[in-house]
Amino acid sequence: MDPLSTLWETFFDWDAMREALPEMLTVGLPNTLILAVSAALLGSVLGMLLAIAGISRTRWLRWPARVYTDVFRGLPAAATILLIGVGLAPFGLRVWGPNPYPLGILALSLIAAAYIGEIFRAGIQSVEAAQLEGARALGFSWGEAMRMVIVPQGVRRVLPAWVNQLIALIKDSSLVYFLGLVASQRELFRIGQDYAATTGNESALLLAGLFYLALTVPLTHAVNAIDRRLRQGRAVAADPDDDGGLAVAGQTALPPQTAAPSTKEPR
Repeated sequence: MDPLSTLWETFFDWDAMREALPEMLTVGLPNTLILAVSAALLGSVLGMLLAIAGISRTRWLRWPARVYTDVFRGLPAAATILLIGVGLAPFGLRVWGPNPYPLGILALSLIAAAYIGEIFRAGIQSVEAAQLEGARALGFSWGEAMRMVIVPQGVRRVLPAWVNQLIALIKDSSLVYFLGLVASQRELFRIGQDYAATTGNESALLLAGLFYLALTVPLTHAVNAIDRRLRQGRAVAADPDDDGGLAVAGQTALPPQTAAPSTKEPR
């Protein structure tokens, strides 16, 4: 048989794709989004705590945060998911029963926290020290200055990197199938794999890949647009009463320069 024909029949069987499409839309896609978004939110909360601990002057806060980050960034995602899913299975069995879904979210959250913590730490440290000094001079405590001045600016600066991490979580959610999810909890990759094993045709896996592309490609372009917007700023129309004063987002327009009155007496 012609190799091209074999390749076409193996990966581009439209009937096989049509058969798998309803379950991917109703089961796989929602579960993939639940896994990724839940892990991103929990990972962001834990990541912010890691970022604050990582820049702390207190050694007993800074060192554990550093060790946590090194361990979870160094381990493969599949190994972490298996360690959490198998190691904490007895605990999960007592809390929510024989359901590995929460353990999958927990494992993805712990992985994401290590990366998001470093993203937030870099953003916070990129804010000028004068910002903190100015807030303290206005009477803010250290905690208030961090919460109201430094952290919002730092998070805004690293928003593109955070969205990149969300894209990575969408793809890593395909590894949760190692934990043996039930039929109603399967994500896109698992459904495609099941159809491929049942029919002997890989078209369902290709369809799952197309779903991942439909989720990640728009987010990638959104990251580029956000990054471009943050770098360029937003131009603000100049006041017609000003003689050429120009305001840029985050800055105040300078008033037009006027000549100083002469102090010399006429002869």
